[in-house]
Amino acid sequence: MKKSLLFSFALLMAGCAMSNNYYVLSTASQPTTHFSSKNRTIGVEKVLVPKYLFKREIAVAKSASHVTFLDGAVWAEDLDAGLTQRLIGYMQKKFNQPKVYAYPWGTDRQPTVKLKVQVTRFIAQGDSVYLDANWEVENMRSSRRKARLFSVTVPLPGHGSSEIVDAMDRAFGKLEEAIAKGISSF
Repeated sequence: MKKSLLFSFALLMAGCAMSNNYYVLSTASQPTTHFSSKNRTIGVEKVLVPKYLFKREIAVAKSASHVTFLDGAVWAEDLDAGLTQRLIGYMQKKFNQPKVYAYPWGTDRQPTVKLKVQVTRFIAQGDSVYLDANWEVENMRSSRRKARLFSVTVPLPGHGSSEIVDAMDRAFGKLEEAIAKGISSF
């Protein structure tokens, strides 16, 4: 009994010691310029991310085909859900309106514009963070669509977890701005 209790306590302590650094990217930055909302309601589908981002550990690429995970650095939320909420917050601020909703939006919140985002690469490798994505905006009344590819490389000042997360934050901010410009001209 004592051995069992001692073993359970040791496992609990090991689990607690595994990570004490939690990171998020879900706080939307404050835009420097705003766009007119043109009485649009924007519906945002969940941001799709590569499978290596489904793990809670922060992924780092050692090469084009070798991904590892940082010890002791963990996402505090599911990255796909966090990025979706951050994108919604940014669009609300950028268009200065609260009518930006996550899917499913319900019958009382039908969007006039639907946004889909798929991140295909979002990882630190060497001295940079890479973000590749494609996004599509659709007018829900006319079914007119506009799709774009996006790619950005952000310099990485160091290889620590905080520097990687900060660079990822800047990269996603550039994607948010590109999407907002695309919606504005749609």
